[in-house]
Amino acid sequence: MTVYTHGYHESVLRSHRWRTAENSAAYLLPKLRHEDTLLDVGAGAGTITADFAGLVTEVTATEIGTAELELARATAAGRGVTNIDFQVADVNALEFSDNTFDVTHAHQVLQHIADPIQALREMARVTKPGGIVAVRDSDYSGFCWWPLIPELEEWLDLYRTAARANGGELDAGRRLLSWAHAAGLTDVTATSSTWCFATPADRAYWGGMWADRILNSAIAHQLVDSGQATETDLKRISQAWNDWSADDDGWFSILHGEVICHIK
Repeated sequence: MTVYTHGYHESVLRSHRWRTAENSAAYLLPKLRHEDTLLDVGAGAGTITADFAGLVTEVTATEIGTAELELARATAAGRGVTNIDFQVADVNALEFSDNTFDVTHAHQVLQHIADPIQALREMARVTKPGGIVAVRDSDYSGFCWWPLIPELEEWLDLYRTAARANGGELDAGRRLLSWAHAAGLTDVTATSSTWCFATPADRAYWGGMWADRILNSAIAHQLVDSGQATETDLKRISQAWNDWSADDDGWFSILHGEVICHIK
């Protein structure tokens, strides 16, 4: 990872903690067996990780630093989950032996790192023959929404610029299949799925989260410090998110690419 564009402001964690295995890893769930050992790379807030722990025998959760890993550890402790091992690790050079895990998983990780192909090679290396590498990433150019509020287009353009300046690829979803092939993986199944926010409660969550996030998270500081936006610009965008949330016609769809790679 170069720079994690979103950072770890409360508004970002609010988004991470909304995620579950059901809404973020449904493509993988039918493949899991109770006896599996699973590596969750980039566990984030640990909500998906803790869900996995209820489905398999043992989970290893990694993050890029001790402070980041504590987020997942706190989630597990709060749920009383005890079958998760927590380790600081770099996905580009995982400190695990070859053929260690039955399943290796990463959600919304590859879009943030400079060499996703190397990351997939490492994930495959530590996965047992007959095991699975499962990856899901969003694809920002596939996002769509209604009404067509100009400030939301501005938001997406600013995020695109910031993420790529940090070495990431925000249209990772459509590239996962090609990255897996480039990593030497040949038995790959590619799918897609979406998150959709259209009910009043969903709009309040998603729009309210971004109204806060564009003002206070790491991306806000990056945009202002780099001169790409002013605080006034960000306040306009924040208000646009609130306006979208309050609109009865408001609808937002987020495209994700997914791959299941069978290791030989």
